[in-house]
Amino acid sequence: MPYIKLKNRMKYNPHLNSIDKIETKGDLEYCVYRLMNKYMEDKDFTYTNLHDVVYATQHCADEFRRRNLDVREDRARISNGDID
Repeated sequence: MPYIKLKNRMKYNPHLNSIDKIETKGDLEYCVYRLMNKYMEDKDFTYTNLHDVVYATQHCADEFRRRNLDVREDRARISNGDID
């Protein structure tokens, strides 16, 4: 998933850290879309490359869900009780 080497992270972190705040879902979608297009700038417009972009963003969504949404749901289940 997003576990790239530290030297590769350092290339992107200053730019990502310079973003003060992403305020809305629309703003987030805009940023993600721009990154997807940035990835494609030097790539051929092939199914494989286009699929890689979609696949990468889907995997990020899956990882975010696994690390955050699922944890939140588990906490709610424990505090409120499981479904009968």
